Amino acid sequence: MPPPPPPPPNKPVPPHNLQQPLPPPNRPKPSWPIPKFDLRVEDLSHPGASIFFSNINPFESLKAAVIASFEWLYTPESVPTHVELITLILRPMDGVAHTHGSHTSKEIHFSLDHIKNSENRAKDEIDGVLTHEIVHCFQYNAKGTAPGGLIEGIADYVRLRVGFRPPHWKPTGGDKWDAGYQTTAYFLDWIEGRYGEGTIRELNQAMKEREWDVGMFKESTGRKVGKLWNMYCAYLKGEDKPDENSA
Repeated sequence: MPPPPPPPPNKPVPPHNLQQPLPPPNRPKPSWPIPKFDLRVEDLSHPGASIFFSNINPFESLKAAVIASFEWLYTPESVPTHVELITLILRPMDGVAHTHGSHTSKEIHFSLDHIKNSENRAKDEIDGVLTHEIVHCFQYNAKGTAPGGLIEGIADYVRLRVGFRPPHWKPTGGDKWDAGYQTTAYFLDWIEGRYGEGTIRELNQAMKEREWDVGMFKESTGRKVGKLWNMYCAYLKGEDKPDENSA
């Protein structure tokens, strides 16, 4: 039997699947300025050290924490580039972690005892603490005049946003919006959700070259912080109402 005749010339080729949506455009991710990382372990025999290295690739976790800080607090145009070196020091000590250093070089001291005590959820806890402390390496603080509760709240806000929420964290109201840590973090998260992505980024940026002024909240949201806190507490009680015209 002779072979079938070839198709007519210029016959259009049917689409593969008309119901298949086109893939989203492949937009390149920003090229964030990643500093150099150094690592020091003061007691390799400590069980927390073994837990750390069993769960964490130090470079990848530190890099991810830096990128999370940049994505939630900066844009590619506004990202700070002054930090050249971040040294992570694992050592036996009370507490969880703290960060200090110069304008260009930062040290994160992380408790091996805390890592040991968090063994049942080590990876998430270590990544969460690193995210919090890395934020302290880059965030603005109104020339050192911002409330400490706000500074800690912003660090925990980034931790919350990237999914490293410890099991005991819960949104709570109370008397103070700047109680700090997860209390303030959830408040900031609510603000971001209510007033749009980038609101907390604007608040952080406002603290770059100015001393602290509580009016910075109104600049970013149109509402005084006391009003925002009352609205947030009402939201937690299920009594949330649409924004009023008054601030």
